Amino acid sequence: MDDISPDSCKDAIEFILKQNSEKKKQKRLQFLICSNGGDVPPCFALIDIMRGSGIPIHTVGLGVIASCGLLLFINGKKGHRTLTPNTSILSHQYSWGNYGKEHELFAQVKEFELSTQRMLNHYKICTGLTEKEIREHLLPPEDRWLSGKEAKKLGICDSIRQLK
Repeated sequence: MDDISPDSCKDAIEFILKQNSEKKKQKRLQFLICSNGGDVPPCFALIDIMRGSGIPIHTVGLGVIASCGLLLFINGKKGHRTLTPNTSILSHQYSWGNYGKEHELFAQVKEFELSTQRMLNHYKICTGLTEKEIREHLLPPEDRWLSGKEAKKLGICDSIRQLK
């Protein structure tokens, strides 16, 4: 329950890899996500490890799942992505800032475009929405805050319930 950073992702990646290397494997791993977002590259590193896990990863969103927090949440095993009733959900376009010489900035534009495409592909895989629907409902020019019901309708979560 922290911002998405190289350190927080490193810890989660090490945990998943360790659990997958155990002789007696867990039936499932459960990730509780409460995050305002963070760094996109480490987020996608964790997403890749989650996808490659031989142990299903169930996700629970509580408090707030924003930006990269949402990207991690939707990566949970379909059918097992749960929101608590009072969770705030934020989806928005990738933002960045940079400085440097002209040729360096043009190189960064390429990475920005690649990251945007990664996000679109990730949303397609996890929600089943088309690129047009994603751009309209999840990645419009303005920040998009969603209710749990809206999130469920868009394929972001599978259930909304209190934890017991």
